[in-house]
Amino acid sequence: MLHDPNQMTLFPLLPDQALEEMKEYGTQIQLNTGDVLFREGDSNYNFHAILEGEVEITKQVGGETRLLAIHRRGEFVGELSMLTGANYIASARAIAPSHVLRIEVDTFRHILAECSPLGDVILTAMAGRSRDVEAQLRQQEKMAALGKLSAGLAHELNNPGAAAQRAASLLRENFQNLQSLNLQLSCLTKEQLNLLVNIQHQATEYAATAPKLDPLTESDKEDEVIDWLEDRDVINSWKLAPTLVSAGFDSAKLDILAENIPSNSLSNVLTWLEATLSATGLINDIEQSTARISELVKAIKGYTYMDQAPLQEIDVHEGIENTLLIFHCRIKRGIIVHRKYDRTLPRISAYASELNQVWTNLIDNAIDAMDGKGELTICTYKENNCIIVEIADTGIGIPEAIQSRIFEPFFTTKGVGKGTGLGLEIAYRIVVNRHKGDIYVESKPGDTRFRVCLPMNLS
Repeated sequence: MLHDPNQMTLFPLLPDQALEEMKEYGTQIQLNTGDVLFREGDSNYNFHAILEGEVEITKQVGGETRLLAIHRRGEFVGELSMLTGANYIASARAIAPSHVLRIEVDTFRHILAECSPLGDVILTAMAGRSRDVEAQLRQQEKMAALGKLSAGLAHELNNPGAAAQRAASLLRENFQNLQSLNLQLSCLTKEQLNLLVNIQHQATEYAATAPKLDPLTESDKEDEVIDWLEDRDVINSWKLAPTLVSAGFDSAKLDILAENIPSNSLSNVLTWLEATLSATGLINDIEQSTARISELVKAIKGYTYMDQAPLQEIDVHEGIENTLLIFHCRIKRGIIVHRKYDRTLPRISAYASELNQVWTNLIDNAIDAMDGKGELTICTYKENNCIIVEIADTGIGIPEAIQSRIFEPFFTTKGVGKGTGLGLEIAYRIVVNRHKGDIYVESKPGDTRFRVCLPMNLS
């Protein structure tokens, strides 16, 4: 007997007897430290068993080199490529002087087919090793996706955070100026102060509701106001003009104000008015920025469904929208999103956070396929007893010859280092295995559509 079956299940290695028998079928090679056995993406693949030394297995994930394993005596590599016909999914390099047995494709298949006891040993070990490698790569795929989302979320949070901080700093300075200006208005009568307060209220409301002027019109109006202010020796006229124009002031409205305010107080009054309007604008900026931060935090919480049961009643649109919000920094650069939702669709029982991984993988692939520029269309509708989510893009498309393989583990159309080939396989498992649904693809250049079918009753 070549091996202990229980031991092989727990420790998927080739025993010494099997290694000795395999030597007659292969070529023994010596590797010095740093020598490369094979590289990720190589098509000239072979089966390699480690006889002595240490061989490091690495893979490019998201632009980074990830260590998958360090193989020692009895461990092996290359079996997945030989069985699937795909290129090597990782790279191998000796990290110590090593002795490796290399077996060519046809010979390896002959061992599996005709050398029954030895073939059984190899197949048992391969089954254990394949599960280990696939599980590790799937976890790294999820972590890479999480890292990409985290980077996008950090970017999205940074913008409103910086805006709120900047507005708060300016507001502090503005508040100090207002304290001084308020003292200088003490010479005005009660009627003049009431008029000034009314004008300030009207200007604030106008600034909040009026449509933004086109740049040319805005520039002309600012020039008009600057001329009016300079004719009356109002200090810092260039600084006051933009705020006054945005609040609806022109020379006619300024004439009305000047008729009711002493000329020696006009400069102080207009400076005070500009400061109060600016303060209101800064408060609005802080409010909008913090609202955006709150919106993003709510989205990420909804995306992960923190503090909620894994299986729950959900609205699929909420998960899609949270995913789009997290991808906003990539979408806003040149992608137009069309939403064609059937808002009458019922809530369904689903593993919400896992389902969001599906939307993440499909939308991420669509963005990559369009190279960041194009149209992304998301449709939802009911078909029989299922909810259909269709995600379409105007990217380069998937060649018809490989469309039947895109849900296979490790199969990818991306270049080396740009993906593990597990994103769509993960999506398939979540939709088909976890939700008893189905996922299809139709693709041609300029029109790729993924359809996810989810049963309304998950039993």
